[in-house]
Amino acid sequence: MDTQENESRGTRVLRIGDLAPDFEARSTIGPVKLSAFRERWLILFSHPADFTPVCTTEFVELARQADEFEKRECNLMALSVDSLFSHFAWLRMIRDRFDIEVRFPIVEDPTLVIGRAFGMVAPKDNDSATVRTTFFIDPTGVIRAMTCYPANMGRSIPEMLRMLDALQAIDAKDALAPANWEPGMPLLKSPTQDLDEVFSAGDQTAWFLREAGKGSRK
Repeated sequence: MDTQENESRGTRVLRIGDLAPDFEARSTIGPVKLSAFRERWLILFSHPADFTPVCTTEFVELARQADEFEKRECNLMALSVDSLFSHFAWLRMIRDRFDIEVRFPIVEDPTLVIGRAFGMVAPKDNDSATVRTTFFIDPTGVIRAMTCYPANMGRSIPEMLRMLDALQAIDAKDALAPANWEPGMPLLKSPTQDLDEVFSAGDQTAWFLREAGKGSRK
């Protein structure tokens, strides 16, 4: 793992633009290694515990939307402190109750090693009961966005998809995504850094608030 200074203080602070720390662990689809998911987008997200109401609704909806993430060439990977066999029992319950199979990997992290490496839990925490963190990792392994929800509030799956769409669109167009951007809406150009262009702009906003054409993921 990188960031030796943070490790020496017993904590770790990951930021947008950092390389996601690599790890190997057991999961519901077998052993996984984070770096093996390169060349595709990856959403790594933690949940406080199996067999909890909010987490169950999240996993049901994520499983229902799995094809939408696949269309965007994005893998999903979940993480919690519960054991592999607890994960199996929970997924069996979800299948029997909601008639949906969760096929993306759920990683076990009973020692909190992965959670601490990603800053999902504080150094002295004994459990992840307050954690609902999401990392959007690009095909090169770089963290491009992060969200953190309280344990008593579920994630918005449409917002996860919108954020992924926006990240892919701004990469494809080398542009900026404005507020409330959705696929098909205009993106923005970066502001000019040329004073002559600023002075010659048609109006006061034309030099920094310029459309870059309609955006899509690819």
